[in-house]
Amino acid sequence: MKLADLTTPEFLDNPYPFYEKLRAEGPLVRIGPKAVITGRYDVIEAILHDRRFGKNYPESIRMRYGDDAMHMRLFQGFSRMFLVMNPPSHTRQRALIVKAFDARHVDAMKDVSHRIAHELIGAFEKAGTANLMAQFAFPLPLRMIGQMLDIPAEDTTQLGEAVSAIAKVIDVAPMNADDLGRACAGYEDLEHYFHCVVEARRRRPGNDLISMLLAVEEEGETLSQDDIVSNTILLLLAGHETTSNMIGNALIALHRHPEQLALLKREPSLMPAAVLECMRYDGSAQTTIRSALEDVEIAGVDVPCGTSVLLMFGSANRDPAQYADPDLLDIERNEARLQSFGSGIHHCLGYRMALVQLETALGALLERLPGLELTGLDNLNWNRRGNLRGVTSLVARW
Repeated sequence: MKLADLTTPEFLDNPYPFYEKLRAEGPLVRIGPKAVITGRYDVIEAILHDRRFGKNYPESIRMRYGDDAMHMRLFQGFSRMFLVMNPPSHTRQRALIVKAFDARHVDAMKDVSHRIAHELIGAFEKAGTANLMAQFAFPLPLRMIGQMLDIPAEDTTQLGEAVSAIAKVIDVAPMNADDLGRACAGYEDLEHYFHCVVEARRRRPGNDLISMLLAVEEEGETLSQDDIVSNTILLLLAGHETTSNMIGNALIALHRHPEQLALLKREPSLMPAAVLECMRYDGSAQTTIRSALEDVEIAGVDVPCGTSVLLMFGSANRDPAQYADPDLLDIERNEARLQSFGSGIHHCLGYRMALVQLETALGALLERLPGLELTGLDNLNWNRRGNLRGVTSLVARW
């Protein structure tokens, strides 16, 4: 297997045959001089909880974009995100950020999510048809995050375009020159916008997330303005791209399994389980990377210090060692915890918000448009991203 296998059209359209071969080939499979890959649930779980593995963001950027890449504002900004840090820096930043991003704040957004979902549906309900990605799945999480940050609704579309431009930064494969240029421009636009917002909140704080980040303190430590800006951009990226793509993936999975969709309509109380099962079956977050911080033996395989390890969540979520009939969608499934939110110290901070939005989105569509049908299910246009899996459009009628 080679790293290039993760960029082929066949893989991007349907990665699951590749994952089946990957799991069969071994617990860890070499794909480069200092790179291995795994698709097995137990190996991924072990690595995510092993402190001998961590993040090596600067090296991953140098490998993909050259020795001078870390001088670019785009990659400097990403380096300030707690997502790419190791302890103790990660521990410090996450402890500060989690104070502003707690369960009470998320629970308070449930009604907001319900209202926005129904407003979006109301805008196209009478038309009898819609592109659900453009008119529903993409704007819903953007408007939700806009509410959390207290930014004008009219700004969210432009911010969403900038976020889409930078999303390829987290893919394993390097961007081409054009995509890199768009990502750099998008990041600079976001950075400028949120520096202005932070300054405004310093003068007049509110109840929004940015005001809370300005106010948090932990044993005398606070977040710098650059930290707040970078991690606000991370929130926008993680909260928008993963959730919007997952709304589409869930709709596709359910409509490709009409008996499961019919069951969910009969028993709406199954919605939380249905969301988790759709995420297991075809999640938007497909992979993450760790680096060996010392010489390690894992699953009987020697992993030298500095080796990059690709952890394929999409494969782990269909590992037959963990799930019976893993290639079947079963919204009544009650088995191993899915890997889509990661595990260990980097477990997704926004997982509650993601689940709230997904349950609200699917519930609102089933309630308002019970006769909804998806068109072109056999000819979907999947995006060209190895990590953030989703479709570019999803046309429905009712």
